[in-house]
Formats: sequence, C-alpha cells, structure tokens
Amino acid sequence: MDLVYILHSVKINRFYIGYTSDIKLRLEFHANAESHKFTYNADDWTLFLTIECESKSQALAIEKHIKAMKSKVYIENLKKYPEIKEKLLEKYKSVDC
Repeated sequence: MDLVYILHSVKINRFYIGYTSDIKLRLEFHANAESHKFTYNADDWTLFLTIECESKSQALAIEKHIKAMKSKVYIENLKKYPEIKEKLLEKYKSVDC
C-alpha cells in the first residue's frame, strides 16, 4: 500500500512529510535515524496522519504538494478537515510519473 505519512515532534515543534509503501519499516527507520538525517533531531516522533493512495505516483504528487505548502497550519488542517485530504486524492488521482 502506497501512502503519504506525516510525523510530528512536540520536542522540536516540527512535522516530517514522507512517502512509503511499508509504514512499519519506515517508522523503524526514523526511530533509528542516523545523525545526518532530519528525524535524528528529535526522539519523540509520532505518526500524525496517513493518506492512503492508489499508486506510488499519486502518493509522491501529494507528498510534493504538502511540502510545497510549507505550512504547519495546512498540515494541521489536513487532520482537522478530512475533506481537504479527499480533495487531494481526487486532484492527483490520475498522476503518472
């Protein structure tokens, strides 16, 4: 299953947006991040939100869209207002890489 995931750290008050096809493996990777990786900066990352996608290309397009917004408020609103997430899934439904 391809999905976009968002992690949150209270410690550094930051979000991390990523794509994966194996969330368990990816969370383990972040928990054991090397010192040069962004998620190494905090040890309290929690899974804030996931968006299940139909394809890898759709997931990558949605990940890119969220990152381009550069907004904590936008990310918080994705969770607060599920219709935003649905609109993203519809907008990037037929994305081909």
